[in-house]
Amino acid sequence: MSDKERLNVFPSRMALANIKARLKGAQKGHSLLKKKADALTLRFRAILKKIIDTKSEVGEVMKSAQFSLAEAKFTCGDINHTVLQSVLKASIKVKSKKENVVGVTLPIFESYQDGSDTYELTGLARGGQQIDKAKKSYGRAITLLVELASLQTSFITLDEVIKITNRRVNAIEHVIIPRIERTLQHITSELDERDREEFYRLKKVQEKKKKMRKKEEEEKAARLAQGDTDEAPTIFDDFKDPEILFD
Repeated sequence: MSDKERLNVFPSRMALANIKARLKGAQKGHSLLKKKADALTLRFRAILKKIIDTKSEVGEVMKSAQFSLAEAKFTCGDINHTVLQSVLKASIKVKSKKENVVGVTLPIFESYQDGSDTYELTGLARGGQQIDKAKKSYGRAITLLVELASLQTSFITLDEVIKITNRRVNAIEHVIIPRIERTLQHITSELDERDREEFYRLKKVQEKKKKMRKKEEEEKAARLAQGDTDEAPTIFDDFKDPEILFD
């Protein structure tokens, strides 16, 4: 296993605990990002469906508005000068607000009527009904266009965020978590190897001590058999522990 396939950490008990905590955090982060991506995808599909429906409706409304304008011109003649003279300020305005979707801020545009109707007396003259019909058709078209612009903006924003979130999910799933798991396996194997070495060392020490005790007992038994009654050394004697060496 190369160093690029795992994290460069020194194998120890503390490192093992830290890597386990990192693995748990990565798994939790992956789960949260996966849920976020699923929620954004669900909203993305809903917006896409609404965009398709709104575009179809915009096409029908614009067609109706063009026919209404043609009828008004046919009935009243050229109404361009009348419209230009009547326009003092925009009667339909657009306001924006923000919507939070799983931590993603989406801009929302809404149209609203500002002030009174500029053409409220058009019905008193000839062709007023056609002009009023054309006005309402184009008003509806403007409302739908504002709604479509809001949906398109949210669509583009969600598309970018979903791509970034999916890249993060894939990076955590296929790069970060496997690397942490390989690091965890490496540390565990190193610690197990150290435990086996320590167990073998202790076993050899115990065997060495047993041999030394057996040798001392044999020497003591031999001295007793020869009538040697020397007392055993005490703590006041100048006595050094024998060094334990491997054969």
